[in-house]
Amino acid sequence: MNNIKTLFLLVTLTLILVWAGAAIGGKQGMTIALIFALGLNFFAYWFSDKIVLRMYGAREVSEAEAPDLYGIVRRLAQKAELPMPRVYIMEEDQPNAFATGRNPKHAAVAVTTGIMRILSREELQGVIGHELAHVKHRDILISTIAATIAGAISYLSQMAQWAMIFGGRGGNDEEGGSNPIAALVMMIVGPIAALIVQMAISRSREYSADEGGARIAGNPRYLSRALRKLHMASQKIPMNANPATSHMFIVNPLSGGGILKLFSTHPPIEERIARLESMSL
Repeated sequence: MNNIKTLFLLVTLTLILVWAGAAIGGKQGMTIALIFALGLNFFAYWFSDKIVLRMYGAREVSEAEAPDLYGIVRRLAQKAELPMPRVYIMEEDQPNAFATGRNPKHAAVAVTTGIMRILSREELQGVIGHELAHVKHRDILISTIAATIAGAISYLSQMAQWAMIFGGRGGNDEEGGSNPIAALVMMIVGPIAALIVQMAISRSREYSADEGGARIAGNPRYLSRALRKLHMASQKIPMNANPATSHMFIVNPLSGGGILKLFSTHPPIEERIARLESMSL
């Protein structure tokens, strides 16, 4: 059901992009929007992993440098029938982790020094299992596509604002040009709708990774205990995280409540823990 929901949300996100392009430049704008999104997705597919690892100062480690962590990753990767991913450590006090890479053959798992300090070996297994589930489900690619399309919609909204400021129009509707009313609506509603859909995709994939990770690790309580610790620590220890990459982490590195929960990249931690503890393996 989560896969069906993700597919539906991706289609919805693409339709918003097509509508945004049509609102700005009619049929020509719609075509340009699709080409633009494809170009961004191509770039993100090949280079997003290198960018995000460099962004957080992640350092690749060998088995000799981090034998316990490396051993856990290797054993669980074999259990999940995945190629051995590269292993990275980030010098960061907030306990957190993420996976990246364009496919299972080019995957990487990164953990912070903070997570190594506060989790037991079993809890760390639960976290690594969660990240390997993301790799196995190709969630990294799905999230990258969603983020790229949402970014393209925001860019088109900014283009519409500049077009209205300078009085630009691509012609009337009959000529296949832009509709100023539709452009105004898109400029206001488009980015918000795209962000809501993108966040819904991210939350859906987190539930799937929790379930898959629990099976890879061998016990759902490993991950449920880890999530409880990570959530509490993330509220106390700040992290200088880029909001555009917050969806990649196992727990949201940013804090916020109220209406911000609608735009949260992660499901409520209580719901994630309840689902894990209800699993019987």
